[in-house]
Amino acid sequence: MKFLDLVRCPADLREFGHDQLTVLAEETRRFLVEAVCRSGGHLGPNLGVVELTIALHRVFDSPHDPIVWDTGHQSYVHKLFTGRRDDFGRLRRSDGLSGYPNREESVHDLNENSHATTALSYVDGLAKAFRLRGEHARVPVAVIGDGAMTGGMAWEALNNIGVARDRPMVIVLNDNTRSYAPTVGGFADHLARHRAGTAHASVFEEMGLVVRPGPVDGHDLTALEEALRDAREVALRQRRPVLVHCVTVKGRGYPPAEADDADCLHAVGVVDPSTGKPVSIAAKPTWTGTFGDEIAALAAERPEVVAITAAMLRPVGLHRFASEFPDRVFDVGMAEQHAVTSAAGLAMGGMHPVVAIYATFFNRAFDQALMDVALHRLPVTFVLDRAGVTGEDGASHHGVWDLSLLNLVPGLRIAAPRDASTLRAQLREAVADTTGPTLLRFPKGGLPADLPAPLRIGGVDVLRATETPDVLLVGVGPMAHLALDVADRLQDHGVGVTVVDPCWVKPVDPALVRLAGRHRMVVTVEDNLVAGGVGSAVAQLVGDVPVRNFGVPPAFLRHGSRAEVLAGCGLTAQDLTREIVADFLSLDVIEEVARVR
Repeated sequence: MKFLDLVRCPADLREFGHDQLTVLAEETRRFLVEAVCRSGGHLGPNLGVVELTIALHRVFDSPHDPIVWDTGHQSYVHKLFTGRRDDFGRLRRSDGLSGYPNREESVHDLNENSHATTALSYVDGLAKAFRLRGEHARVPVAVIGDGAMTGGMAWEALNNIGVARDRPMVIVLNDNTRSYAPTVGGFADHLARHRAGTAHASVFEEMGLVVRPGPVDGHDLTALEEALRDAREVALRQRRPVLVHCVTVKGRGYPPAEADDADCLHAVGVVDPSTGKPVSIAAKPTWTGTFGDEIAALAAERPEVVAITAAMLRPVGLHRFASEFPDRVFDVGMAEQHAVTSAAGLAMGGMHPVVAIYATFFNRAFDQALMDVALHRLPVTFVLDRAGVTGEDGASHHGVWDLSLLNLVPGLRIAAPRDASTLRAQLREAVADTTGPTLLRFPKGGLPADLPAPLRIGGVDVLRATETPDVLLVGVGPMAHLALDVADRLQDHGVGVTVVDPCWVKPVDPALVRLAGRHRMVVTVEDNLVAGGVGSAVAQLVGDVPVRNFGVPPAFLRHGSRAEVLAGCGLTAQDLTREIVADFLSLDVIEEVARVR
């Protein structure tokens, strides 16, 4: 029997001897490679924390001593050792195991939000709660990657933790020199000096933390366990926060990951475990790739164009731009707020910054977009990748909030491209706009086929016209394809449908309002929250014309494929057709009653 078969809960790890633990670590890596290569997910980060996770669960008593992972994509080994091994067959699939900590799955998972830089604040709050409740023997643990230390929230927490008294806690700094790509900035240089033994002082000691001597080899089980056990004892004895700096290797023990200079196979799709290469599937153009090619072309044409990324250079498609114009791309680390206000400064200085961020992470920079960019009417272009339902990464990664939030921002123009051609055209229009901020949003994954518009009215693309103006069907961005499918089905029910793509969804184009007035009913479809989205803005402007809005409900959506999650929201051609037909028949009754009266 394999040692891994014997681990069903953290306490089981304490029954092994050193040599057995070494074999267990090897078995764990083999399991991870096989499981993640089958399903896709975060491979490199988890291969790097195998020994660290073993040591943590041998020293600390989870969940009595809660462990918070920052970011949560390094928690697969933790899941494996907390009774979820059998669930890895459905990793990141609908009704299967989440790719991040999940409170519904286990009492060992404290938080579900996988946004970075939060662990120190969680642990600060936990330590305060334990003190107030008289639970003096509990020691909360934050495991924070060095990449997450580039975000401002981590330093806000440290500012408070450094002066903490009577609040024992342990901070494990997992230093693998990378977040997604190599970690950048002054703090990364500080850690490099510590790894080299040339640093004169620790910034953490200067801030008031007890720092365990190190750095510790994050793959040496004996050294790790000794350091963590000592840290726990000191934290309890001195009633203070203690930091352990451990150095790990992302992708450890899997040659394809260790040899991958780009990101150590950080996140993979379905790959061949023997090579780490994607399973042979015809490559399909992606939204991200199309943006990356077009922004690089624009940079060659317009010297004022610069780009900003928040530790996600390759994932948001800026690597080509960076290779061709390295002085004009700025990676600010996991610091979306700084990214946006830095962009404001660039715009004030005469440049046109393009800030490319995942839609879910842009939520953090709302205030900066509102008060630092829009208030000053600065020409900054925001590009929100993975907008809408993103699929397998789950609740904290779905980008379904941006339109509802950003509809509140005065002077911000928002575009939602439906295909590659409109993405390129709208990006060029955004970068050419010098009157104020602009924004493009597009989903994750492969591009749909181009949908040419046979007619344009104002700024609105008419994708399908009808001689019977019953329903004006507004498909927002990539939902235009779904709208055309619904229109075909409605036609079979005798309902005349005009299908339009508004292209620029904020502000609402007056031409769209005029078109609405020529129809008996307006229907909007978007992959954003129904509340406060494009449909809500349209409904406010079309007067007495009945409007039905379809989109994402106000809920935290689980993980699954994009198609599965959209289906769960009722955003399928069959569901929409049924709802619209019912509404249209009701409209006939209402109009007949009005005539009788």
